[in-house]
Amino acid sequence: MQRLVMLAALLWAGAACAQAYPNRPVKFVVPFPPGGNLDFLARAIQPRFSEFLGASLVIDNRGGAAGFIGAEYAARQPADGYTIFLGNTGTMALYPVVYPKLPYDALKDFAAVGQIASSTQLMAVHPSVPAKSLAEFIAFAKKHPGKLSAAVAGLGSTAHFSAELLKARAGIDLLLVPYKGSGPAVTDVIGGQIDFILDATSVTMPYVKAGRLRALAVTRDVRLAALPDVPTFEEQGLKGFQASGWQGVLVPTGTPAAAVAKLSDALIKTLAQPDVRARFVEQGLDPAPSTPEQFGAYIRAEIEKWGQVQKTANIKVD
Repeated sequence: MQRLVMLAALLWAGAACAQAYPNRPVKFVVPFPPGGNLDFLARAIQPRFSEFLGASLVIDNRGGAAGFIGAEYAARQPADGYTIFLGNTGTMALYPVVYPKLPYDALKDFAAVGQIASSTQLMAVHPSVPAKSLAEFIAFAKKHPGKLSAAVAGLGSTAHFSAELLKARAGIDLLLVPYKGSGPAVTDVIGGQIDFILDATSVTMPYVKAGRLRALAVTRDVRLAALPDVPTFEEQGLKGFQASGWQGVLVPTGTPAAAVAKLSDALIKTLAQPDVRARFVEQGLDPAPSTPEQFGAYIRAEIEKWGQVQKTANIKVD
């Protein structure tokens, strides 16, 4: 009888804790510095996500080491629902196939909450680059091998894979310059220290619209509504060149199911809001809400897909 009473008390306490979640601020770890694509997404959803979750979301930018620092930090936090991680194609699908010794395991250390968005990439050059189309860019690069430099937001990232694919598909030699994140990468392209960048539209589009960068191509199969005059890679003769990224929320493995469910519900409601969707569309992002199960399966499929790309393109990171 006493054991039954104790068991009932424990079950009641567990239910009470689950119902009480969240009762304090939730840390939202972004593994890149302010100003980049992931930082934009975190700040775009933060107000509504906080509202639907019923707790403050505190953005914690932990940039460095191509996102490793933030990812490892998030993976090692208590699995109590009070740390969530903003993962992306790089940290969760590309790094596992190019880095032999990651300080975290993308599948074992994290549990999926839900996807946020998918992001088309935009190729943009500094105005000093003598190319107004992809064909002119490729022709110039072939005439001056190794002269054109590309700002790459992290080795092994989507930006790195895209730049390597551009080199392979176009048959050109480019100088790839790695950065800790998209923010500092695009800053040097704007400043003219680097010739071009191939990164998420949310990173480059504002500077294209302001006339500080010149857009040459987008990686999706159709043009962007926000930049209707910019043709796709396909339209310009580089067939099969589609390299889109994605972003989503994860938690340390072992986080209570009730907390994951509440986070998932709040995230799906957030992505349904017209103001949030409008901000995404303005930046060329497609909202992509999903359940934890759907997002988990998608991550596993992405690791397999990019693993094949890595083998085909022979992409290596020391």
